[in-house]
Amino acid sequence: MLLTVDVGNTQTTIGLFAPDGSNITCWRMPTLHTDTSDSLRSRLFGYFAMDGCDFGYVADAAVASVVPVLTRAWLRCFQRMLRHDPLLVGPGASCGMPLAVKNPEGVGADRIANAVAAAHTYGTPVIVVDFGTATNIDVVDQNGAYRGGTIGPGLMLSADALFARAAKLSSVPVENPEHALGDSTEAALQSGLVIGAAAQAEGLVARIKRELDAPNATVVGTGGLARTVSKATDLFDAVDPDLTLRGIREIWCWQRGKNRDDNRR
Repeated sequence: MLLTVDVGNTQTTIGLFAPDGSNITCWRMPTLHTDTSDSLRSRLFGYFAMDGCDFGYVADAAVASVVPVLTRAWLRCFQRMLRHDPLLVGPGASCGMPLAVKNPEGVGADRIANAVAAAHTYGTPVIVVDFGTATNIDVVDQNGAYRGGTIGPGLMLSADALFARAAKLSSVPVENPEHALGDSTEAALQSGLVIGAAAQAEGLVARIKRELDAPNATVVGTGGLARTVSKATDLFDAVDPDLTLRGIREIWCWQRGKNRDDNRR
């Protein structure tokens, strides 16, 4: 089995895949910058025990991380648990997709994984909107090349900043309101946050489609708040919460096949 880890700034998602590529289970935990390799190992064993899984069947791991200090901690964790290095997705790791951007080394590991999984699952051209700590849009063109995208503040980041700086506003449930025209402070906040995030995504995707000359590009939503935002728009052809984890697995498969080919030479 393969264990995939997506380390985001706010949450870390872990996926366990069977040899045939089917997803056995997923776990989510808060990303704590103070975590050590020992604490990560303890959490992993806890998740496996909770769901009755046996870590002894895990043959390899792949990690995509945007938090450098935790990249090192996960590396040490798996070195002890697997007795070899996991695959680290990111700069320097071939992903099987051309990165047609000015600085490929600067592209986040999660964005690469999203692009690879979206192209593999939905074909090209494809546009991914990831609602995480940041709201990222990533684009794969008609030729299967990664072309970049946009990065903006995430919905919850915007909400936290608003609640912290506006003395008369308090936290509200982040859910889609019935109408864009809010008839109460709570409804107005929900409209501004959720429908506002949807409208921003609609506008950016429309511009990207024009620049890419790809009016029929598939649009995929992912990330922790994708389902919430999708209720406020008809933008998405698919909502795929596990996209990043599958992208990490796809890159691992590419690397495994590439290494096999190299060994045959």
